Amino acid sequence: MTACEYIPGLENVPAAQSAISYVDGQKGILEYRGIAVEELAQKSTFLETAYLLIWGHLPTAEELNAFESDIRYHRRIKYRIRDMMKCFPESGHPMDALQTSAAALGLFYSRRALNDPQYIRQAVVRLLAKIPTMVAAFQLMRKGNDPIQPNDELDYSTNFLYMLTERVPDTIAARVFDVCLLLHAEHTINASTFSAMVTASTMTDPYAVVASAVGTLAGPLHGGANEEVMTMLAEIGTIENVRPYIEDCIANKKRIMGFGHRVYKVKDPRATILQQLAERLFEQMGHDHFYDIALEVEKVVEEKLGHRGIYANVDFYSGLVYGKLRIPTDLFTPIFAIARVAGWLAHWREQLDANRIFRPTQIYSGNHNQPYILIQDRVRGEE
Repeated sequence: MTACEYIPGLENVPAAQSAISYVDGQKGILEYRGIAVEELAQKSTFLETAYLLIWGHLPTAEELNAFESDIRYHRRIKYRIRDMMKCFPESGHPMDALQTSAAALGLFYSRRALNDPQYIRQAVVRLLAKIPTMVAAFQLMRKGNDPIQPNDELDYSTNFLYMLTERVPDTIAARVFDVCLLLHAEHTINASTFSAMVTASTMTDPYAVVASAVGTLAGPLHGGANEEVMTMLAEIGTIENVRPYIEDCIANKKRIMGFGHRVYKVKDPRATILQQLAERLFEQMGHDHFYDIALEVEKVVEEKLGHRGIYANVDFYSGLVYGKLRIPTDLFTPIFAIARVAGWLAHWREQLDANRIFRPTQIYSGNHNQPYILIQDRVRGEE
């Protein structure tokens, strides 16, 4: 065996071969199964895109109708899961509630028939259908209210917004939200997807796969960044404060939330689409002063850091969109999870096709041949 080179964070180290999505960070290209995300955002829906990602091809009208119908049928969750969620502390973060609830699904659908196409389809349908219901249910229950039952007359995104508020949203709001889900559905082997793949490689059930990915997504360096963007914009407060705030961040090497990406060295194509969605929402639902601050932040950051390949990423504008839809800030990341379930399940299915358990190596940096010291002889320096 040849000597290994240690690369922190496994940056740019290929961990799999995949046909699911493609990113060119230098040109700002993102494709799902070879189709540009811009085209999907214009012409497709989240569920059609989820089908594309998971099953590898665009569905026929009959296939899509059957897929959507199955998901509508399975939106409801077991009353025992609801009862469990009612016991969660109101102060708990919704991502922790979601991870626990997603794992609990495996208790009710514990058959691991990973070679059975019907089992795989049922797992896909249940996870896509029930995760939004659980997110909406926890939001209401932590306020002391009963959850709202899904409305079978409403499409996927409209129904989720309805379950949050018991109000059917405007058509434009529902469409914008649906495109947001589509844009967050998949992005090659990011941290949560890699977590899902490692878990899947052990041949455990898909509910455990999704639960492990949710736990990884919860971190502020991954899915939690969009929450931090809104906090940053609130701290800045006015357009006049933008330049000194950004200059202070740069001088003190503070992270500017919503900017920079491990892959993209130009503006994230999803950020461009989300900015357009934000403008559509503001035209329909009224202007948002945070948007003016955001525009100035992007201008100053590009001026100061663009030469280093630091531009707006997907998190920068998504929070503005969700905020305009009156979604609580701490639900931003659970909504990211609702969308990314599609990508996680696509990689789960791909992993099953040619599975090999992940077992990376390490470069040992410790000592050798150390003696065992009796406890009475152990000293930790001067008392």
